[in-house]
Amino acid sequence: MTPEVLTELSAGGVSLWLDDLDRSRLDSSQGERSLRHLIERRAIRGVTTNPTIFDRAVGSGSALYVNQLRDLARAGLDTDDAIRVVTTDDVRAACDVLLPVWEATGGLDGRVSIEVDPRLAHETDATVTQAQELWSVVERPNAMIKIPATQAGLPAITRTLAAGISVNVTLIFSVDRYREVMAAHLRGLQQAHAAGIDLAGIESVASFFVSRVDTAIDAQLDSMSDPRASTLRGQAAIANARLAWAAYESHTASDEWWQLSASGARSQRPLWASTGVKDPAYDPARYVVELAAPGCVNTVPEATLQAVAESGAYQGETMSGRAETAATIVAELSDVGIDIQAVCQQLEDAGVASFIDSWEKLRSTVASIMSS
Repeated sequence: MTPEVLTELSAGGVSLWLDDLDRSRLDSSQGERSLRHLIERRAIRGVTTNPTIFDRAVGSGSALYVNQLRDLARAGLDTDDAIRVVTTDDVRAACDVLLPVWEATGGLDGRVSIEVDPRLAHETDATVTQAQELWSVVERPNAMIKIPATQAGLPAITRTLAAGISVNVTLIFSVDRYREVMAAHLRGLQQAHAAGIDLAGIESVASFFVSRVDTAIDAQLDSMSDPRASTLRGQAAIANARLAWAAYESHTASDEWWQLSASGARSQRPLWASTGVKDPAYDPARYVVELAAPGCVNTVPEATLQAVAESGAYQGETMSGRAETAATIVAELSDVGIDIQAVCQQLEDAGVASFIDSWEKLRSTVASIMSS
């Protein structure tokens, strides 16, 4: 049976997506670890991937990857082409497993995300080209293409959506950048509508990162002698997310959005990402149960999903009407010398660099297997 807290979250409008994928999960005989089991018994409604996840999967040494990569080497493919084949094969297969969810939710959930090469994070045209290629290669209606919310990524988001491609915008840390993402989404759908594309077929989520904000700001607070600092530990990330939710509510209440919605457009749901707790002193379920609202997505590592299932307590809707308190926390952080905007920009830069590092590790792992 599905644990009660997961059932309650789903009934409350929270879509839980798994932040992980490897080939063994696609095998239903893997029991509780399989994606099918997580869909049926753990309320999972989608999957997200990133370069770190693929590096871990391929680097596991599983014969499921090793044999295919050696076959691809014999067929004359280079490292990057082999990565494209392996990753899109996994995403396509996961899309097939999740297709019943996609159908049952009218295309809202049942989504699987695959990211453009992170080395293109500051190149608009190349990002758009690869987004179109990935969409074509995966060739599943429930796929989503992940594009980072860098300055170069914003116009790429608009152009990709304008082509009728569903997009998961990733690496959002600040509320200001999130507003830019929502504007990019609006422009993309307006252009798609003008081109005669059915807006109901375009889905998008905006991945707002959570726990990394607390990790970065808590480290600064811990280094301070100001007695106010300790009282602010662990408050920044949730406050930041609640301000993002308030911005989302304001955006979707605007006349401009409602005009587009009347033409069949779906709102770009906020997706809470990086929801695994980094500080063991914190409740491992906090970035799920304290960020619950109807119409949001929460992408969880399996360990976090299990922690929520075992010890999480559903608190009802925990987002709307809390912007004033959240703004007070941000102001108090400023009073002790922490500029949350500056921290968020540093986290965006570090996030891009981290995904590039993971991609290069993946390339090295794949090259080693193909040459063995």
